Amino acid sequence: VLIVAAVIDGIQLKVPNWLTFPMIISGWVFSAMAYSMAGEGWWVGLAWSLAGTGVGLALLLPAYAVGGMGAGDVKLMAGIGAWVHCWITFYAFCLSAVIGAVIAVIMVWRSGQMKKHSGQFVSIINEIMTVKNPEKLAAIAAERKSTMMLLPYGIPIAIGTILYFALTGLLI
Repeated sequence: VLIVAAVIDGIQLKVPNWLTFPMIISGWVFSAMAYSMAGEGWWVGLAWSLAGTGVGLALLLPAYAVGGMGAGDVKLMAGIGAWVHCWITFYAFCLSAVIGAVIAVIMVWRSGQMKKHSGQFVSIINEIMTVKNPEKLAAIAAERKSTMMLLPYGIPIAIGTILYFALTGLLI
C-alpha cells in the first residue's frame, strides 16, 4: 500500500481515499482479530489500532490544517497507525520527516532556486510563529501554493516507514 501510495502521489500529487480508507479499516479488523486469536480480546486490539490511527492523524493534522499537507498524506499516516499502533507510527513518522526534509532540500537545490525557497521557508516559519490562527495560515498557504515547489509527501512517508521497518526487523 505504501509503495502504491507513493507512486500515485508522485504522479498525481494525491493519495486517494480508495487506498487509504481500506488501509485504515483493514488495520482495525486485523488488530481486533490478531488480539482475539491471541486470547487478549478483540477490543484490546481494536483499541490499540484506534490509538495508532489517532497518533497517525495527530502527527500530520497540524500541517494539513495550515495548508502544508494534503489530506491523503494524513490518512496514509493514519493507516500506518491502524496497522502498527502508536510507537511504531511515531518512529516511522520521525524517519519520514527527516527523509522528507532531505528530499525537499534536494528538490530545491536541483531547481536552482535555493534563495527563493529559503526565503519562503523563513516566511512560513515566521507566519506560524506570529499568526497562530490555522484558518488564516491556511488562506496564506493557499495564496502562496502556486509559487511553491510541491513535495508529494506520500513518497517520504513510504520510504521512511519501510526503512524504519527494515532497520527494526519488522519486514518479513
